[in-house]
Amino acid sequence: MKRRDFFRNTSLAVFGSAIAAPVSALASSAATGRKGDHARNIIFLVSDGMSVGTLGMADLLLQRKEGRSSEWMRLYTEGLVKRALMDTASASSLVTDSAAASSSWGGGMRVNNGSLNVGPNGEEYKPILQKFKSAGKSVGCVTTVPITHATPAGFCVNSKSRGDQADIALQYLDLQFDIMMGGGAEFFSKDKRKDKADVFGQFKQKGYHVLQNREAMLTLQRGTGKPVLGVFHEDGLPYTLDAMQDAAITKAIPTLAEMTKTAIDHMNTNSKGFVLQVEGGKVDWAAHANDAAGLLYDQIAFDDAIKVAVDFAMKDKHTLVIITTDHGNANPGLFSGSKANANFDRIQKYRHTNDWILHGIRKDFSAAQVIERIEAAQGYAIKKEEAAQLLSHYAKMDGDGLYNPYKLPFKELAVMQRQYNSIGWGAMDHSGDYVELAMMGPGSENLKQFVKNTDLHYLMLEAAGVTE
Repeated sequence: MKRRDFFRNTSLAVFGSAIAAPVSALASSAATGRKGDHARNIIFLVSDGMSVGTLGMADLLLQRKEGRSSEWMRLYTEGLVKRALMDTASASSLVTDSAAASSSWGGGMRVNNGSLNVGPNGEEYKPILQKFKSAGKSVGCVTTVPITHATPAGFCVNSKSRGDQADIALQYLDLQFDIMMGGGAEFFSKDKRKDKADVFGQFKQKGYHVLQNREAMLTLQRGTGKPVLGVFHEDGLPYTLDAMQDAAITKAIPTLAEMTKTAIDHMNTNSKGFVLQVEGGKVDWAAHANDAAGLLYDQIAFDDAIKVAVDFAMKDKHTLVIITTDHGNANPGLFSGSKANANFDRIQKYRHTNDWILHGIRKDFSAAQVIERIEAAQGYAIKKEEAAQLLSHYAKMDGDGLYNPYKLPFKELAVMQRQYNSIGWGAMDHSGDYVELAMMGPGSENLKQFVKNTDLHYLMLEAAGVTE
């Protein structure tokens, strides 16, 4: 679809349905933006795989633990944003993956699951950060998963497969965006890459600041004009709750909020503005694992990044802030029962995630050791027969299985935990739900109450006054 045609006639094409309902991302007016103003900056925040239950439970946890609402819900309560629902389907399915979802925003067209801005017939769509970079803006991404992962990559590159992360790292080198930070050292390190290429070294040769720890990021000199690559872990960054219990991790690895502030400070020196994608990627990983502790504390960490973005935008007055998710995942929720309040309050005292629990169990553990580990991590004692059931999975594993989350008994542990935290799960996969979308600042006045994911590509370009 050509951009000029979008504003004349945008329709919601629902995969697998003969029904098409007209929809446009444009509305006539809004209290959150002034008609005619252009956004100099755009901050696009994505809590990857956030079902609505995740948003609600994180808010409830903060209310009951700290006596405050989440930043996202505060924006709703105080009427500071426009709010909409978004259809998240891809070209190949009602249920999208993160690559196709990010490509819908990044390239403005729906593609098949697994693809990054490459259509079903091989056609390539120019990613939005390339468009903004060509317009003179500074651009970048920060994330809690590998920086080469699907959601940041969907704003940046064209690739037939989201799995080609080693190649995506090289594409980033060619693109020379202004700041890219997250995990994924295995795709940059000569010791980890299959081709033994020293991609870190190549970035340095291109004039990049290459950062590999939190201190280097926090002491980064502002306004040098040099682009930044920050890679702080071999894979995804540690879960927030686990990091909170480990001083070495908190010293070495920045939070998403810290990365967000660093990126804003670094790019805000450009008089033409900047565009930044911020992803809470471990929310999705925790949802796949039915890991309530990982999910809720990483959602709160994402919420801290929202506050950084909103605080900047409120002072700046020229920044469009977009807050959303790419799709639902696992549809978790707090379910009824006489002990629901007390059970849910247990999460306030959790020290570790299910990921930490299960990766620390060995096949030679006794049931008593399993019970002890879970009680130390989350404050309740499972039954001996439940511990034996968990251990039975380890007896069947080969050596590599302990490091493969799909072979560990995440589902079984989550089912057991419901009696202790009252949280239930619909599945361990993405869902086709319509999802939450919030906007504030210049351009938000153009948001209608129900949109298609691809609409956001054109809304961002229009808000910034950038032509393709």
